[in-house]
Amino acid sequence: MKPTRTYLILLACVLIYYASGQTLKPWSENAWYWSHNDKPILLLGGSDDDNLFQWPEEELIKQMNRMAAAGGNVIRNTMSDRKDKGFEVYPFLQLADGKYDLNQWNPEYWIRFERMLSETAKRGIFVQIEVWDRFDYSDNTTKRPNRWVKHPYNPANNINYSFEESTFERVYLEHPGKNKQPFFFTTPKQRNIQIVLKYQQQFVDKLLSHSFEYDHVLYCIDNETRAEPEWGAYWSEFIRQKATETGKTVMITEMWDDWNLAAERHRQTFDHPELYDFVDVSQNNHNKGQKHWDNFLYVRGYLGDLPRPMNTTKTYGADGNKFNHTDQDGIERFWRHLLAGAASIRFHRPSSGMGINDKAVASIRAARELEKLIPLWSVEPANHLLDEREENEAYLAADEVHSAFAIYFPALDEKGIVELNLSEDVRWVAQWIDIDQGTLAERELLDSAKARLSPPSQGNFCAAILPTGQIDQAKEE
Repeated sequence: MKPTRTYLILLACVLIYYASGQTLKPWSENAWYWSHNDKPILLLGGSDDDNLFQWPEEELIKQMNRMAAAGGNVIRNTMSDRKDKGFEVYPFLQLADGKYDLNQWNPEYWIRFERMLSETAKRGIFVQIEVWDRFDYSDNTTKRPNRWVKHPYNPANNINYSFEESTFERVYLEHPGKNKQPFFFTTPKQRNIQIVLKYQQQFVDKLLSHSFEYDHVLYCIDNETRAEPEWGAYWSEFIRQKATETGKTVMITEMWDDWNLAAERHRQTFDHPELYDFVDVSQNNHNKGQKHWDNFLYVRGYLGDLPRPMNTTKTYGADGNKFNHTDQDGIERFWRHLLAGAASIRFHRPSSGMGINDKAVASIRAARELEKLIPLWSVEPANHLLDEREENEAYLAADEVHSAFAIYFPALDEKGIVELNLSEDVRWVAQWIDIDQGTLAERELLDSAKARLSPPSQGNFCAAILPTGQIDQAKEE
């Protein structure tokens, strides 16, 4: 069948990315995963806040050191300025009368941003930036009310435009998911609110003047948005044009709000690789068990003709959070996405996630132990190879020729038991890894071609299943 013109254009875009000088980009040999300096890299992390750049220097460095020591190498950084903890600052200069001038910067905000970029670069920690967060421009929250009422973009608080000129209201009490805030309708193909758009453009220009100095940054337009597609498309094109002017290549995505990845809204990312170079599926982490796994694999199937990295920068799940999700939910989601083929996985901040607590650290360490034995970019999800498997009992990934297998058993009331058909001509061994401790566990010889697999004890366990000689070689390396 003759390739379509659209397909050829998209293929050309991909080849341009591979040929560019950008050091963080989809891996040329397996575009589901990221590469750095042309070597495949798996991004794993967790952090105790979304906008770490706002933290005091000492606390920021302590957080970065903790994550790096655990084997973590990715954080999320919203450019958010809401004063949830009291030490956050706005990007704009506050005048003597208390009002803000949107044409002048607050140096402290940008010093903090630059410090975060520098400290993460030193430690090999990648940063997924979210440019806009709808919760900054809403008053709909019981814990931290009046975010918009206090914000510099609110005409009551700046010297740059009026309520009439901007079409803003004094307060926005509805949940931002209603998408009623004109802040997200300023672009030319929407309401074309030029008097506000020019300050948004200046903000993004300033952000990029810092981030373009580094090569460890990914860009996401919004946090869990329900904005019109024209909004995200405008900012994607804006950032890409600025990158072209400065000789940079950028990787951009959008994060939609829908928990169901098959929802129509997500196709605005899936169907437009010219706008969005990778896919963020964080909202899948509101789902549990088999549904969580299947939802992710739906996207892999949908993107199958033109693979892109799939990031999940917010892994929900922590005891006592508002969604009634537990620590165990967070661990399971992390490990299901790991074996299903996610390119980047981060534990969300408390209280909606575990951040970088001891359990998150243990999971990251365990994942790195598994990666030493089986590079995750060499395997694909393969539950169909398991016999006697019940729903959410175990999850499997395997390489193309079935010479390496990675299996995950969630902590259940009773230990899981599944069967896996193996080649009779090979002696196999399972190296168990205790996920809850983040350490290697026992090594088990598998003496049957139809191996019965069950973890050493209750709890979260994974195993690398390899020929005996191969597992010894992997350990030596």
